Amino acid sequence: MAFLDQHPGLGYPAAAGLGLLLGSFLNVVILRLPRRLEWQWKRDSREILGEPEIYDPPPPGIVVEPSHCPHCKHRLSWYENIPVLSWLALRGRCRACKAPISVQYPLVELLTMLLVLASVWRFGFGWQGFGAIVLSGFLVALAGIDLRTRLLPDQLTLPLMWLGIIAGIENLYMPLKPAVLGAMAGYLSLWSVYWVYKQFTGKDGMGHGDFKLLAAIGAWVGLNGVIPTILISSLVGAIVGSIWLAVRGRDRATPIPFGPFLAIAGWITFFWGEVLVDGYLRLAGIRG
Repeated sequence: MAFLDQHPGLGYPAAAGLGLLLGSFLNVVILRLPRRLEWQWKRDSREILGEPEIYDPPPPGIVVEPSHCPHCKHRLSWYENIPVLSWLALRGRCRACKAPISVQYPLVELLTMLLVLASVWRFGFGWQGFGAIVLSGFLVALAGIDLRTRLLPDQLTLPLMWLGIIAGIENLYMPLKPAVLGAMAGYLSLWSVYWVYKQFTGKDGMGHGDFKLLAAIGAWVGLNGVIPTILISSLVGAIVGSIWLAVRGRDRATPIPFGPFLAIAGWITFFWGEVLVDGYLRLAGIRG
């Protein structure tokens, strides 16, 4: 780690390569995890209801099964699975059936690469940088899944929260107490909004996964970072959501996943929360 810090000419290209590989893996998580969860939920429901077993083979796993075309099931060769470059070389189409390959693949890979580079630039190549990469990877996966399915799986939000608390035990970014209080405040703040909204309207204003995601982010940004995360996510959500509804011609009653906005705001707060809060206080004249 110290060697890479002293030789950034080697460290940053290595981080970029790691980011592309991690992005390729996150694409698999985004696409396969919801299908695996849905299969497991159906299986558990049949068991609880006492229904007879039916032939329902599980969808591809996340780690073991190799990558393949979702249309023709063509198994990808190693040279068809190189992040970004393979998509460009194939011109966004399967080599076997010529079906289009979603632009999601290169976009997630490039985004993850940039986030990994930002992590090591901001925190270095030590444990802090590694933790920032872990947080970034989880947030990319959660945002991608929520955009596609409007789900924020416990299998990702809860481990992310506990990892933030473990980081607090080691005082990696902050002491344990602010991390635990941040997780508590993150969950209770959105839960309170959800409960009040439901009492007045009888409708669910957001999913329970949003509470857990903000709890996970709170464990990483601490108590002081929860309010900036909520404010930034609300601002970004209002702007982007309004544009999306206008472009799609939808009314304001159309549900929009909030998880991606929480992920964006949480990442920004984790990296630059103190700078943003200090700048706001100076602008407001509260701090000289």
